[in-house]
Amino acid sequence: MEIQAENLHVSFSAKEILKGVSLAAGRKEFVGIIGPNGSGKSTLLKCIYRVLKPGKGAVYLDGQELQAMSVKSSAKKMAVVSQHNYYNFDFSVREVVLMGRSPHKKTLERDNAEDFRIVEEALKTVKMEEFADRSFSTLSGGEQQRVILARALAQQTPALILDEPTNHLDITYQLKLLKLVKSLQVTVISALHDLNMAAAFCDKIYVMKEGGIAASGTPKEVLTSGLIREIYQVDAEIVLDSRGNMHILFV
Repeated sequence: MEIQAENLHVSFSAKEILKGVSLAAGRKEFVGIIGPNGSGKSTLLKCIYRVLKPGKGAVYLDGQELQAMSVKSSAKKMAVVSQHNYYNFDFSVREVVLMGRSPHKKTLERDNAEDFRIVEEALKTVKMEEFADRSFSTLSGGEQQRVILARALAQQTPALILDEPTNHLDITYQLKLLKLVKSLQVTVISALHDLNMAAAFCDKIYVMKEGGIAASGTPKEVLTSGLIREIYQVDAEIVLDSRGNMHILFV
């Protein structure tokens, strides 16, 4: 699926958070959004997965304007893994993942054997099948993040929106999660803090600064010492390992 954001403007009170941001993610492309805290990454993603409605501009899914679609229709196209996931009730892990099936259900339709099969498969994919009957609230932050990814997988959409997906994860599960997402062959838009993870997994990167796009391109085009100094005010050295993979060393 192709996702386009065109000329997005978002303001809170008198402060402009997004200042005419445009972005494009091609079919099965992994697009990263990087930038310092407060640059507008999460606000941009919230416009794309329709938690926020931009004051100006529009988001398009395969050429169809997002705001013209029903919530259920867009939920069949886009699944979300966000930073914060709180529930007022004490749901089990299986129940949380089953929520990913709701866009495919009619009103009051019960979950069926196929739904449970998809949920079990999603839990196995993120290595959380043994936690299916545990209360979601008793899990660690990293375990909860893997369950939320399973919920997104159970939604079976052609696109994933990830807002800092590796928060709370140790390095092993950071790599496993991003490798898994990359292997799904779906369109991905992800906000990332770790520049080395962005270099390793993204096909294209957008760099945000003060509510606008400061640069965009492939990791090698974007992640230069000069740009990192400009955006983050730190010095960095770009090196290639024995396999030709790019790494950023902070000085």
